[in-house]
Amino acid sequence: QVQLVESGGGLVQPGGSLRLSCAASGFTFSSFSMHWYRQAPGKEREFVALIAPSGDPVSYGDFVKGRFTISRDNEKNTLYLQMNSLKSEDKAVYYCFAVRPVSAWGKGTQVTVSS
Repeated sequence: QVQLVESGGGLVQPGGSLRLSCAASGFTFSSFSMHWYRQAPGKEREFVALIAPSGDPVSYGDFVKGRFTISRDNEKNTLYLQMNSLKSEDKAVYYCFAVRPVSAWGKGTQVTVSS
C-alpha cells in the first residue's frame, strides 16, 4: 500500500516560516520523483515543487520566487517543503504527490497565513 502522510501545517504570521513534511511508505521512496501541490478553497490545485530521486530540485511554481525549498531524506522516506517569507496568498492545503509506482496523494496539511 502506497501511503503519503503530510504534517507540519499550521498558523503563521506573514513573513514567517514553516516546514512541511511528507512521510512515505509502501514503495521504494528513493527511486521516484516527488511533488508538492497546494489548493485553496474555490481554486484549482496548483503545482508547488518537484524533486528528483537524487534529491536535486527540478522545478518550482512561479509564485515561489525563491521562498520555498523542496528537499528529501531518502533514509527516512520523507519529503520536505521549507517555506519562508510566507504571504497571505500562500494559505492553502498542501499535498505531497507521487506519480509512480502509482499515482498517489496524501490527505494534505493546512497552512494558514494571517496576522
